[in-house]
Amino acid sequence: MNNNYAIEVEDLTMAYGNKPVLWDIDLHVPEGVLMAVVGPNGAGKTTLIKTILGLLKPAAGRILIYDKPYAEQRKQVAYVPQRGSVDWDFPTSVLDIVMMGRYGRLGWFKRPGSHDKRLALESLEKVGMTKFAQRQISQLSGGQQQRTFLARALVQDAQVYFMDEPFQGVDATTERAIVHLLKDLRAAGKTVVVVHHDLQTVPEYFDWVTLLNVRRIASGPVAEVFTDENLRLTYGGRVAFLSRSNGVG
Repeated sequence: MNNNYAIEVEDLTMAYGNKPVLWDIDLHVPEGVLMAVVGPNGAGKTTLIKTILGLLKPAAGRILIYDKPYAEQRKQVAYVPQRGSVDWDFPTSVLDIVMMGRYGRLGWFKRPGSHDKRLALESLEKVGMTKFAQRQISQLSGGQQQRTFLARALVQDAQVYFMDEPFQGVDATTERAIVHLLKDLRAAGKTVVVVHHDLQTVPEYFDWVTLLNVRRIASGPVAEVFTDENLRLTYGGRVAFLSRSNGVG
């Protein structure tokens, strides 16, 4: 195995019943890239992330994070799920949610101390949520909820970050803040994998992209693989609006 890869996926197949959701996926993600995973609805984007994270069991294949199985690298990985998959009525504060990000480092039975609280407050400051630290999560806007989950991921101080649709349903200010944060993580040498649906912003936000539609269509630097041809292969020819004459390609 190649030590330059943060994530290696080989021959990965995942099925629900008899229906393949991911088919024979090979994926090698270098350390320190900011990668978008794009594809149509039902392409297997969320399934890919959940399978890498051990939340779903594949039918075949193997997955390595820095040359080791995910179970051995759990502390090196942070995950921001889709906002819609979270119970926001759960009675807890913003600070408590962020502090939960420290449990992976501490173990469930050791209580977080003043050092962990300081790190949590620093993470909230990075996402512009300090003044909401004691707010109940049910009282937050969509953008504020997303920032809270990003702060929880930041406080884990991981090497690899997986984010599932972090821009979904957020305002323009939050979107800019998230992009800034993602680029800061990349600058710090972290590897960031983002399920993303807005094709127009891929060249602006990301340096690496994986095009997925049950199979891996292409993966590599945006400048090389984010082409009209690959997009048509991924979306079945329904991407005429993305021609280079429109400034995106």
